[in-house]
Amino acid sequence: MAITLNINGEDRSLDIDPQMPLLWAIREAAGLTGTKFGCGIAQCGNCTVIIDGNAVRSCNQPAATAAGKSIRTIESISENNDHPVQQAWQELTVPQCGYCQSGQIMSAVALLEKSPNPSDREIDQAMAGNICRCGTYPRIRAAIHRAAEISSS
Repeated sequence: MAITLNINGEDRSLDIDPQMPLLWAIREAAGLTGTKFGCGIAQCGNCTVIIDGNAVRSCNQPAATAAGKSIRTIESISENNDHPVQQAWQELTVPQCGYCQSGQIMSAVALLEKSPNPSDREIDQAMAGNICRCGTYPRIRAAIHRAAEISSS
């Protein structure tokens, strides 16, 4: 069955089971592999995408529930790694292993779009569902503040 999903501003007709997790529709059917699989139960945040402005775990959401909505993946953030969040991530050397970074970045982007100058509390709340096995949480928080500075300049 074909489902049309708007991914990164482009309508894509995907011949998939409507109950297929959105993560696999994005990775396998649409061929966008920047969104990562982590736990499969929406607990780690690796699979985070932005749907209609909200950070959403894509691993346990049926693809059909995203039809008619705007889905943004890590590939949409910038072509040249020059989005303020990406700049801050690089400047502050946030990633170690890097596996969680696409989910972390997508959550940070969604947060900054809603709250351009977030407090530590807002950052902690927005990022709470993203697990970093390397424990770079202080650098993630600092990078979000830095991204807010870059965006406002």
